[in-house]
Amino acid sequence: VQLVESGGGLVQAGGSLRLSCVASGLTFESYTMVWFRQAPGKEREFVAAISVSGGFGYKNSVKNRFTISRDNAKNTVYLQMDSLKPEDTAVYYCAADEKPTYRGSSAYNSYGMKYWGKGALVTVSS
Repeated sequence: VQLVESGGGLVQAGGSLRLSCVASGLTFESYTMVWFRQAPGKEREFVAAISVSGGFGYKNSVKNRFTISRDNAKNTVYLQMDSLKPEDTAVYYCAADEKPTYRGSSAYNSYGMKYWGKGALVTVSS
């Protein structure tokens, strides 16, 4: 199984980036897909998730700025990030959760995911 993130980079505050995560070796449509991030010196945290049926949820601080979506035909999950802030600077990871439904932001942590990507660095300059 592989999850490969792309689309990270350097952007000015207020700008946009779109992250992609391509999955292989698993039945993609059977997994809830989750984005996490880890800023320097901080713990990994939940950002957004999208379930098998398309239900979704976000960390409060990214609501109305980030949009998660999935394309099962392409085995890909996306994270559109708009109005970026310096505090969004982090390594962003995608992960696959065996539980098919969205369970609320507090349910997602580093220990419960089945598969992980290696991450993509997003740097937002002020």
